[in-house]
Amino acid sequence: MTDQIKTLRDSAAMRWTALLLLSLAMFCAYIFVDILSPIKDLMETQRGWDSTSFGTMQGAETFLNVFVFFLIFAGIILDKMGVRFTAVLSGCVMLVGAGIKYYAISESFFDTGLERWFTENLNYIPIFDELGVSPFFEGMPASAKVAAIGFMIFGCGTEMAGIMVSRGIVKWFKGREMALAMGSEMALARLGVATCMIFSPFFAKLGGSIDVSRSVAFGVVLICIALMMFVVYFFMDKKLDSQTGEAEEKDDPFKISDLGKILTSMGFWLVALLCVLYYSAIFPFQKYAVNMLQCNLTFSELPADSFWASSSVTFIQYFLMLAVAATAFGFNFMKNKSVKYTMLTLSVVFLISYCYMGYMRQSAESIFAVFPLLAVGITPILGNYVDHKGKAASMLILGSILLVCCHLTFAFVLPMFKGSQVGGVIVAYLTILVLGSSFSLVPASLWPSVPKLVDAKIIGSAYALIFWIQNIGLWLFPMLIGKALDKTNVGVTDATKLDYTAPLLMLASLGVIALLIGLTLKVVDKKKHLGLEEPNIK
Repeated sequence: MTDQIKTLRDSAAMRWTALLLLSLAMFCAYIFVDILSPIKDLMETQRGWDSTSFGTMQGAETFLNVFVFFLIFAGIILDKMGVRFTAVLSGCVMLVGAGIKYYAISESFFDTGLERWFTENLNYIPIFDELGVSPFFEGMPASAKVAAIGFMIFGCGTEMAGIMVSRGIVKWFKGREMALAMGSEMALARLGVATCMIFSPFFAKLGGSIDVSRSVAFGVVLICIALMMFVVYFFMDKKLDSQTGEAEEKDDPFKISDLGKILTSMGFWLVALLCVLYYSAIFPFQKYAVNMLQCNLTFSELPADSFWASSSVTFIQYFLMLAVAATAFGFNFMKNKSVKYTMLTLSVVFLISYCYMGYMRQSAESIFAVFPLLAVGITPILGNYVDHKGKAASMLILGSILLVCCHLTFAFVLPMFKGSQVGGVIVAYLTILVLGSSFSLVPASLWPSVPKLVDAKIIGSAYALIFWIQNIGLWLFPMLIGKALDKTNVGVTDATKLDYTAPLLMLASLGVIALLIGLTLKVVDKKKHLGLEEPNIK
């Protein structure tokens, strides 16, 4: 007897369509988050930002979420107002912040009264300076200060969107393919990182003239698209509620006292700590990864009339990247064995072709863009495994081990190949692919574990608290990396000659602590029967 389709949620096509809308919106948001990361060297030469200014601005994304507790309020809004209202609100907030950041970096900002005001002010903020957590500092360029303000606002929207998407997936997929859905959403969203790495430098250097504001404008357009995706999702979610009779914002209303149920859960705290450590070793690294590769790989300057220096090769490589992602992802869902392994073979061929083009382009950003590709292929496998077999805590441990190995490789092994173009690029590609695959272990195992630790009505607040704790690391470590670079590279004026050993060791240490917490979590799960090692589908 087949299951009858009574609501949109019961239709596989409809719930995966809802997931696609949320994933595409986050894909666009992820592009904007790292829009300046692959052009750090250009921000230094074109806007006068040193590593500390760059890191402080990048860390500002999470400042309001951490110190004004906006993420906690976002979780309460989500629990009281529901997924669809929060989706549209987060999209609007992201767009406002993105617009401010674009204005700060554009030519129209310079030589204005606003630039002079920001140059002379916000150099000292009482209490924040004493605590050492100010988002500005004396000598910070005015453009970086205003960009930081815009990024703070954008960060409120994107983190609100993050917890909303997690809650939305729980709503549409609970009792079904939830880990697969969460892993697939993050796999698609992380293609935004690769897209950013390829196209941000492309737009900045378009037409032979350098203008970093073009990269940010590209990102603003994508945030407009993200808002449209959320609007479409709004109507799908509304239709679902009309079919099920659910009304998240009215039934069993949220109370502040409910937070106590979250804060007294040891499992919750271990998951939250593991999350902040793991993500702090990944997201801040992404903001410096291209510059790190520029400093540790040997590149040759390409002739201006070379095919590999042309703009057309950018699009060819990007289409190859999409082909890798599509065939690797589709491989997991093919039933026919011959078709299945044909797609796997094609994926490998496309990946090798992509890597070859990255090498021929002599481009650090196109090399790092390979970061999410292996993850796209294995995330569905991991998600499907967690759904049917469990072992989420074990996967978190494995992810931490791979994380430590990759950062140590970047710190000590990659510099040994500085004089070898081919050897260095091969080491870089392999390490980046493994790092990306380790990152795929987290969404497939960590996020689906949260509903096992808290009541359904406070899932939004639970995700908000985890994101808030995570944001502390995402605010702190971009700054620490920037300061570590300036402190350990005194007198170095060439942005492609920096020594990244100290920051990479700092990130590796985060992975070691995450590994210890992961082992503790597994022990606690076994003693308290939290169900983290159990399958989602029973």
